[in-house]
Amino acid sequence: MTAHPDDPEEPARADNGTGAEAPDAAAPLSGQERAVLALERRSWPGPGAKERAVREQLGISPVRYYQVLNALLDDRRALEEDPVTVNRLRRVRDARRGRR
Repeated sequence: MTAHPDDPEEPARADNGTGAEAPDAAAPLSGQERAVLALERRSWPGPGAKERAVREQLGISPVRYYQVLNALLDDRRALEEDPVTVNRLRRVRDARRGRR
């Protein structure tokens, strides 16, 4: 059975262009998404320390971490949660894209 578009019990979700549904704009960030932003707020002493923390604290691979992080940079909810971190990371991402 498919839900009718006007059905109030089925929240509307938009396709985000990757074939996956975009998160509901009203839903809060998940615990994992908040943890990713928290790790990005920290400074790291040297190479490998951040990746080690990602594996130990979040239990995910660094590749998955950066996938989640990149999606968060385009998520309005993340901007509302931590505007300083998100805007800083957006500037870094844009600068790297400009060099390519």
